Amino acid sequence: MRILLSNDDGVHADGIKVLFDELAKVFDVTVVAPDRNCSGASNSLTLLNPLRAHTLENGFISVNGTPTDAVHLGAAQLMKPQPDLVVAGINHGANLGDDTIYSGTVAAATEGRHLGMPAIAVSLVSSDPKHFQTAAVVTAKFIERLKLHPLPSDQIININVPDLPLNELKGIQVTRLGNRHKAETMKKVKDPWQRDIYWYGPLGQELDAGVGTDFHAIANGFASITPLTIDMTAYKSLAKMTEWINELSI
Repeated sequence: MRILLSNDDGVHADGIKVLFDELAKVFDVTVVAPDRNCSGASNSLTLLNPLRAHTLENGFISVNGTPTDAVHLGAAQLMKPQPDLVVAGINHGANLGDDTIYSGTVAAATEGRHLGMPAIAVSLVSSDPKHFQTAAVVTAKFIERLKLHPLPSDQIININVPDLPLNELKGIQVTRLGNRHKAETMKKVKDPWQRDIYWYGPLGQELDAGVGTDFHAIANGFASITPLTIDMTAYKSLAKMTEWINELSI
């Protein structure tokens, strides 16, 4: 299996190095990742500037773009033939619940799926992550099982792993996304020249974190595996909206 490995924390991040070392034991892995930290980049593309790829001494390929750019460039130009699987991570921090909307890690996986390849995003849940090897082992074992159980074409897999030694991990649970309260208000402060600057406030606390959610699994020492659908159509609303839209006269 040929794997394209990317991330949003940048090509020099510890998480991608540990995941590469684990996956390369079994698979043919090529790393194509942003040249800097792109956390929160979501599915953004670089459209007004040219993309450049630079191969580092360790063989990793650095791209002056977003996670989505890196995956698209890697799959379309840098890997011949195209990869069989796209893996994004290991993210330095959680991608749980609403976080997935903003996540560059999840976006990298999404781009892989848009290009026709199965894709996985993996994150280590900690503000100061240490046990990347645990997340790497979980990911490698999942990929082995994926050979027997291919993903549907409209889905990616979002894996979150608690920051624990492997022997303390309680297991793996299949989950749904939880929800957070809305984030705190942006903060207005002054720069050294007394000009106004603004920072995003802390993430909101968990709102829906009950049994079955990704939040609950992590809080109880389990790795969380959540299948995410790429098609965002609200199918449950189609019939009802059709009813009242037919009454609209223009």
